[in-house]
Parts: sequence; C-alpha cells; structure tokens
Amino acid sequence: MSDRKANSLPSPGSETERSLFGEILDWMLAPLLFVWPLSIAFTHYFANNVANFPYDQALREHVAAIARQVKLVNGKPLLTLPASTRALLRADETDSVYFHVVTRNGKLLAGDKDLPMPDLAIDADVMAGEIYLRDAEFNGQDLRLAYTYLAEANMPKDRWVVVEVAETIEKRNQLANKIVASVILPQFIIIPLAVMLVWFGLSRGLRPLTRLRKMIETRDPADLSPIATRRVPEELEPLVEAFNEMLERMKKNVEAQQRFVADAAHQMRTPLTGLKTQAQLAFRETDPDALRHALRQIAMGVDRAGRLVNQLLTLARTEGGGEPAQQKHEPLDLAQLIRDVVEDWVMVAIEKGIDLGYESEGPAMITGNAFLLRELAKNLVDNALRYTPSGGRVTCRILANPNSVVLEVEDDGVGISEADSELVFERFYRVNDAASEGSGLGLAIVQEIAMQHDSKASLRPNPKGQGAVARVVFAAWRPPVPPPPPPDDFSELYRQSPPIGP
Repeated sequence: MSDRKANSLPSPGSETERSLFGEILDWMLAPLLFVWPLSIAFTHYFANNVANFPYDQALREHVAAIARQVKLVNGKPLLTLPASTRALLRADETDSVYFHVVTRNGKLLAGDKDLPMPDLAIDADVMAGEIYLRDAEFNGQDLRLAYTYLAEANMPKDRWVVVEVAETIEKRNQLANKIVASVILPQFIIIPLAVMLVWFGLSRGLRPLTRLRKMIETRDPADLSPIATRRVPEELEPLVEAFNEMLERMKKNVEAQQRFVADAAHQMRTPLTGLKTQAQLAFRETDPDALRHALRQIAMGVDRAGRLVNQLLTLARTEGGGEPAQQKHEPLDLAQLIRDVVEDWVMVAIEKGIDLGYESEGPAMITGNAFLLRELAKNLVDNALRYTPSGGRVTCRILANPNSVVLEVEDDGVGISEADSELVFERFYRVNDAASEGSGLGLAIVQEIAMQHDSKASLRPNPKGQGAVARVVFAAWRPPVPPPPPPDDFSELYRQSPPIGP
C-alpha cells in the first residue's frame, strides 16, 4: 500500500509542477528560436540574388560592348578592340575582370587565354546574339561569367564565335553581406523586445486566472455558492462551470450529511432512551420471569435500533452517491435480480405466515446499479410483509415490454389511502393506522434509488381489493445498433462520406 502511494506522488520536475505561464512562454518562444536561423538562411539566399542582379546586368553590357567590336566577314571574325576598352575592363578596383574572344575550335582571338571555356557543345535552345550567365572557378577564385555567341545568317554552329566576360564576386559578397546585416542586426533589438512584450502580454492575459485563484482562496470554507461568470473570460467559462457543478454536488453531499446527522440524532434518541429504561428496569427485577421479559424487550429494542441504523446508512449512501462501485450503471436482468431478492425473503414470509410469490414472463433488461436495485426491492418487500397480516399474500411481479420494465409489489394487507399515497415516500412518515413498527425510511430509500434510475416510485390502493400496489417503471435497455457493413462498391462508400473542406 505504501509503495503504491509513493509511486503515485508526482516527482520533482514532473509535468504536474509546470507553470502555465512558463509552458505558454516556451511554446511561443521555442518556434521563434527555431525560425530565426531559417530566416537568416533565407535572407542570405535572397540577398545573394538581389546582389547578383545589378552586377549581372553590368556583365551583360560588357559582353555586348565587346561583341560590337567583332565583325564577321565571310564567316571570318575580325576583332578591333581599342586600348580604351581594354583599360575600362581592367578598371575595377575591387574585383578582377577577365575576357576573351574565341572560336568554337578553341582559337583565341583576344583576351585571357587561361579563362575557362564554356561548354563547346551547343544545345538546340542556344541562340546566337543571346547573352547567357554561368559560374566557374579561375585561379582559386569564384567567377561569375556572361557570354554570347556570334554568327552570320545560316552559319554552321561549329564556326560560331564566343565572347565571354568574367569577374570575381567580391563586390557581390560585400553587397549581400550589407543586405543581410541590414536585416539581421535590427532583429537583435526586435527579438528581445518581442520577448519582453510577449512576457508582458502573457502576464496581463493570465490575470483572470490569478484573480480567480484569489477569489477561491478568500472564500469562506462553508461557502458552496457558485462562482459568478460575469467577469470570467470565455476560455475560463467551461472551467468555472465545471467547478460550479462540483460545488453543487458537494453542496448536495453536505446537505445529505447534515440531514443524516439530524435524522440520526432525532431517531436514535427514542430507541436508545427505551433501551436505557429497559436496562434500568432489568436491574431492579428479582423475579426471573420479569427479568427475562425485560431482556426480551431489550433485544427487540436492539433489533429496532439496528434496523434504523442500517436504513439511515443506506439512505446516506444513496443520497451521497455511495462508493464508486455502487454508482456504476450497467445492463442487467431485473427479473433475475428480483427473483434472487424474493428467495432471500421466503423464510421471513413463512415465519409470518404470508404467501410470498413471484411472477415474470422472462428476462427484463434495464440499465441500473445492481446494489441499489437490490436495496430498492428489499425495502419494497419488507414494507409489504410488515403491513400484511398472517395468512395474507404478497406478490412481486415483473411486466416487460419493448420500451419499459415495470416492477410491482402487490399485497392484500392494511392498504393505503389516496391522501397518504404521496406522503409515505417522505422520510419518517408513517400512516396513523399502521399496525406494524417501522422507522418510515424504507419507502424514502426506494424513492431515492428510483430517482437515481430516472424513475419514480408510487404506492396506490390495490385495484383488485384490499391492500396496496407499489410500482416502479424503468426504461428498457436496448442493445447498441452495430454499424452497417462497408459496401462492396467503394464508390458508394465515397458518396456516403462527408465532403472535405468548406
């Protein structure tokens, strides 16, 4: 037992000790810390694209300028490249610029002979005069190259001339780094500011929880009134409503306990006083016959007090909900349950000279609690036997139909008037002309159990003549309908399925 208790206690650092504020803050900031490196990577990628665009355009202009200096005469290239043009290409202070003009067979007409050649295999999509871009490496440096093909009309591709200009990418990297820095550096201020704003917003947003906690902490322990939901946020309303329902159940339990204590104090006072009186009389008796009579009276008083205590405890269990095992409702055969109860009372009926019978046409399934239903049946049978004289008849009957199951306990005893038929279900109420002793709790227990099974007990004069008929109507249990088998045609299954999306 002790081991199980120790294992059931929450360990330090378990989820049950986590702060709701910290949990929300973690789930808000953790994605932010995950997304931030991704944003840096995407920023770097797009910064490179932005930085490449103006310098790629300048490379195209250089290729176009050199291409204008190449003339094709009868398929032979003639190049007139002024010194000023060469000086302009070499004028870049940051990057190194290279160029060359070559034929398809690799003959260098002008420029840098070590510059990487483009792929000499020309695809069908390549057109003369169009400027293309590519990346390469030269002398351990990354290059960005622009090139074009020059050709006359109907000139074979193997005689085309290639004009290519390349430059290193230092300026591009510097521009990309400036763009990345201009985006990333402000984030070092924005992100801490965002964390502070989130922390402040969560603190403000969780104030209703703090206010609700203080409201509950400052309530009087005896105050079981519901909590007002007027200023409660919409998200907390289900929690407050559930808490109010729990308070209502606790209030009913407390009221039931208070009634039990008051009833027990009131009802136990009389039999205990009688037992004390009988005991005092027995002490004074010297006649053995009178002493035995006093002891019999004491034994009878003890039996009455024991029965009263048992009924009070049963009423307290039924009103308070009882143990969890006594609250569970499940399908059961009421006919078999009543038959077992009748068999338990047969000997009592024989001792009283009463014919106790049982009638049923077969199983009668309902949903209920077997323990409570036995208490209900036991009290109905006990009540009928107490108010039926010797030689009488008591019959327990089960009437079942598709929608309901009726339990009847019929007797031919003293009967009951219409005026008393409702009052007898109140606690400690007994008819004035009752010839039998009782506490007046049996039928109150029956009514409480019937109400827990969504029913109501009734006691009416016997329409067949002398006596009374107690009746409780229960809803019949119906087995759950099994789901239909899937159709053989899957297109039919698709037509039966609900639509997806709006």
